[in-house]
Parts: sequence; C-alpha cells; structure tokens
Amino acid sequence: MKVLIINGSPRTGGNTSRLLKEATGIFEREGVGYEIYQIGGKAVRGCMACGCCSEHEGCAIKDDVNVLAQKLDECDGLLVAAPVYYGSANGSVISLLDRLFYSSRCDKRMKVGAAFAVARRAGTTATFDELNKYFTINQMPIASGRYWNNGFGREKGQTSADEEGLQNARIVARNMVFLMKSIALGREKYGLPETEQTVMTSFIK
Repeated sequence: MKVLIINGSPRTGGNTSRLLKEATGIFEREGVGYEIYQIGGKAVRGCMACGCCSEHEGCAIKDDVNVLAQKLDECDGLLVAAPVYYGSANGSVISLLDRLFYSSRCDKRMKVGAAFAVARRAGTTATFDELNKYFTINQMPIASGRYWNNGFGREKGQTSADEEGLQNARIVARNMVFLMKSIALGREKYGLPETEQTVMTSFIK
C-alpha cells in the first residue's frame, strides 16, 4: 500500500513540508509506503490544450508529469499539499494537477485523495475546495479530517506552532489509511463498482 504525495511548495523544508511530516509519521507507523514529489523551483508548464494525450499515451510536454502518471497508477492514495497564493493554490501545482489528471489514463476510481492548504492567514478554505475537485470528478473518495485541512504560518517553521493544524493532518492521514485498507478489502471481495462509458453533454446548438 502506497501514497503519492505532491508538495506544491517551491520552498523546501517550509510550512507545507511541516504539515506533511505529521501525515507521513502516521503512514510510517501504519506500515504504508509513500513517495514525496516536491515541485520546488521546477518550471511546470500549464496545459496547452493540444489534444496530444487524447491520441497518444501521456502528455506532450516532456517533464515530470508523465513520470508522476505512472506513480499515480501504482499508488492507493494521493495527498496534495499547496501553499496559498492570492486565495488559490500556487500556479505550479495547479498546472501540474491539470495536466496529470487530464493526460493520465490510469483508473483513478477508489484511489483515496486528500488535500492540505497552507497560508499566513486566509484563502485556505478556497484552496482546499479547489484541490478536492480533482478527486471528486475522478471517482476518488476523499479522506476528511476534524476541520478544514488548514495549516497556518508565514515564516519558515511557523506551522509547527499550529497545533490544531498538525493534529488534523494526523487525523486525515489515519482516515486515509483506514479508507485505503477498507477499499482494498472491498475490492478483493466485491470488486470495483460498475462503471459506464463517459457521456459528454453540450448545450451549444
């Protein structure tokens, strides 16, 4: 059992990393493997709407997105954490997620998703909702916590003083592990829910 973790922060060892450390501590104690991908200073381009991925395997932009697509296929859960820029997740993580979810062809049904948002003061709930939408349109159950998955801090390390945020990160991780294990048992006994071919309705005539 494994979780793919995407740290959308360009700052290594910062407040977003501190929140994720609480979650990975739970994964380690529960015997769940994980791999962290940190965007850091990488230049992540946005989708070009070229349509290449609809005809060929993977994204036409040759960067880490195609590598992450393979990792997503192999994982049981996806945890995304992002700092808040102007009331939204920072552009790099949105560009990455847009392309990762759109271009990858792996079956995402019943992979467990969770998201964290980190800010100095505000914008976390909007960012939290924004990140969860990637899960909800791909039949991915969301691991919830006791509160919105916020972390607060501006200067490096300040999130360590956000005891409520750190506690909630641990709770989310435990719930994520429980859901992944439960889904694995359900898949073994019942299989995945029946699916249907995608129907796309357009109201433009």
